[in-house]
Amino acid sequence: MAQEILGPGIDNVVLALSVVGWVGYARLARAQVLSLKHREHVQATIVLGAGPVRILRLHLLPLILAPLIVEASFGVAGVVIAEAGLSFLGLGVQPPAASWGAMIRDGARYLLVAPHMVLVPGVALALVVLAVNLLGDRLRDRLRDRLDVRRER
Repeated sequence: MAQEILGPGIDNVVLALSVVGWVGYARLARAQVLSLKHREHVQATIVLGAGPVRILRLHLLPLILAPLIVEASFGVAGVVIAEAGLSFLGLGVQPPAASWGAMIRDGARYLLVAPHMVLVPGVALALVVLAVNLLGDRLRDRLRDRLDVRRER
């Protein structure tokens, strides 16, 4: 049973990364809510007698979703790297399932003879992380522009 909970495997990787990763999102959401609750439109809603559920649903959640979505897009790159690192160490996805970390680990034995066995999965991993980060950057810029347009109204 302990081997099943603590050993290598995709389920344990997902569990471990989830247990560690939720904290950043909780901190970001809390900081955003603490900042937004002092805005004029939220204060006006409180004065008008709206309940906490209505304030949260209509005034706070729409404004904190954008930063959380952007953070999630950047978090994907971190999770991809973490999974590859765990798989490289033998703690992640187990064969016959494919993982870039496991491919790099297996190819490291043949680095002098067949460097492509390390370079191809390494470059693929780097390109995916770069693409996800660029996507997160674009998403952040578009959401910021959209919020700026709303503020001008």
